[in-house]
Order: sequence, then structure tokens, then C-alpha cells
Amino acid sequence: MEAGQSTPKKSSELKQRVIAGLGGLGLILLALFGHPWGYFVLFMLIGVLTQWEFYQLVGLRQKRYLQVYGVLLGVTTNLIVFLHFYQPSVVFSSRYFSLIFPILFVVFLVELYQKNNESPFQDISWWLLGIIYTALPFALLHFIAFDTANGIYSPTNVLGVLFLIWANDIGAYFAGKAFGRTPLFPRISPKKTKEGSVGGVLFTLFVAAGMIFTFNDRDDWKWFVIAGIVIITGTYGDLVESMFKRSIQIKDSGSAIPGHGGFLDRFDAFLLAIPFIVAFLQIF
Repeated sequence: MEAGQSTPKKSSELKQRVIAGLGGLGLILLALFGHPWGYFVLFMLIGVLTQWEFYQLVGLRQKRYLQVYGVLLGVTTNLIVFLHFYQPSVVFSSRYFSLIFPILFVVFLVELYQKNNESPFQDISWWLLGIIYTALPFALLHFIAFDTANGIYSPTNVLGVLFLIWANDIGAYFAGKAFGRTPLFPRISPKKTKEGSVGGVLFTLFVAAGMIFTFNDRDDWKWFVIAGIVIITGTYGDLVESMFKRSIQIKDSGSAIPGHGGFLDRFDAFLLAIPFIVAFLQIF
């Protein structure tokens, strides 16, 4: 009887995942291929929601001023990087990057004047981690969206990276469900298996091969290197988020996305993969 009840539940969860995934894909395609500002607004909004969710989870909800200040700094960084590529002649040019650093360190002065503050440096640490872990990757995404040599906007570059990240996640999910036996990292995530990881590797490489025939904005070999980066960092990104959730004793980071959990659950691989991909593309 219990098995019979669990099957419809799993089927319903999978249906929710598929519907939410297709809806999200449609929204992303519309934003990416509509206009660069549409792309910016959508991913900035996702970044804000991810960062806010992180602050809520770590307990900064009692310090709303830190949440707002951190999100505003994340948005400012995102906007400056975007305008640096899209409209480099406007006031938010690359020379204004230096403004981020004094704004960042103002938080120490803010905390200095807070009364009854028993753990100021712990709160500052969570605040700063929220910027580095959740806000910065969304700002770095613009290095992928724009050709750094000539500033040309290329939505397919972003879409290709997203496809690879999703392929690794989808391949691991279905291979794990079908063949999963051996735990990959039982101390952190008992449900993730080595068989699932192999499925993620194979499907990601398959999608990378498709990039060669579909997206021509990048050298063929680079797609395979990016796929390799996604396979490694995407897997570890998932484990890092699992470690984070275990440390604060929660199952999901939220329930904003039906069937997927919260924004941290959905973009955990993205957050770790983007900095490594950007570093590779900047060097090569």
C-alpha cells in the first residue's frame, strides 16, 4: 500500500518539475532573445531572489538592513558589469568598479553603531558570503553573454552554458533514479550516486556535441572544455549546497519553484560553475 502511494507522489513531483522547467525555459528564451535589457532584468531578478533566500536561511531576517544593503550591493555590481559591456560610454563604466570596495567595507561602520549586537562579525560573514556566493556569479554571467573583445551580445553563449548545466543535472537525476546504487558522497548527500554522476557526464557530453552544430559563436573545443568544467563544478556545486543545507538543518532552500525547491536548489550548480567558466574564457 505504501509503495502504491509513493508512486503517484513521485509521478506528481516529476510532473511539477517538468512543468516548472518548461515554464522557466520559455521565460529565459524570451528574455535572452528578446533584448539585452530583458536578459539583464531576468537574471538580475533571479540573482536578487537567490541572495535574499540565502540571507533568510542563515538568519539575517532579523537584520533587515543587512539583507537590503547586501542585495543593493549585489544589484549595483551586476548593473556596473552589464553596462560595462552593453553601454561602456555611460557613467557606470569600468572605472567605477572601484566604488564597490568602499561600499563593501561600510558594513563594518554600520555594525559598529548597532546596539545589542552580540555577533557582529558572524553577521558580517554571512552578509559577505551572500554577496560572493550568490550575487557575484550572476554579475560574472555578463562575461559569457558579451564578447569581451568587441562587446557584442550573444544570447546563445548563455543558453549553451545553461543547457550544459541542465544536462548534467537531468542526466544525473534520471540515471540515479534508474541505476543508482553506490553513494557518491554519503556524508553530505546520501541520495546522490556514482551511477547518477556517470549519467550526468554522458548526457552533458552529448549536449556539448550538439552545441558544435547548433551554436557557432564559440570554438568547438571550448564547448567540450566548458562541459568538463560544468561536470566537475556542477556536481560539487550541488554537494556544496547540500553541505550548506545540512549545516542549518533544512531539506530544501525554499518552495518558490514547484518540484525544484528554492532558488538555491535550482541554481546551486550555476553558482559554482560560472566563475570557473568565466576564468577559462578570459584566459583562453
